[in-house]
Amino acid sequence: MTPIDLAAKLSQFDATWTPHVVADLNGQQVKLAKLEGAFVWHDHADEDELFWVVSGRLRIEFRDAPDAVLGPGQIVVVPRGVEHRPVAEPTAEVVLFEPATTKHTGDVDSERTVRDLPRL
Repeated sequence: MTPIDLAAKLSQFDATWTPHVVADLNGQQVKLAKLEGAFVWHDHADEDELFWVVSGRLRIEFRDAPDAVLGPGQIVVVPRGVEHRPVAEPTAEVVLFEPATTKHTGDVDSERTVRDLPRL
């Protein structure tokens, strides 16, 4: 029940596209990530994913829908099974809310896949 200072936590790492877990609740995880450029196309078959932009600009591209463009203080929920690709323009810091079982890149294996997320 200790407050979490998001800015202080974000200052503790520089790695991009590597979410860091900062809290757990009801089977969900709260993650912080720094993003730069484009990620990989992927989906999460069984989990919704919430992106909350803390700083910067983030565009979420969808194969079958218009892009979602977010600035600081804005969120978007990507429904389960929807293929998407986050693109930071040029960088963004985000909070992610998703089930603890969510795989970083869905079923896609790439050089950016992180299997064991670090904790702060």
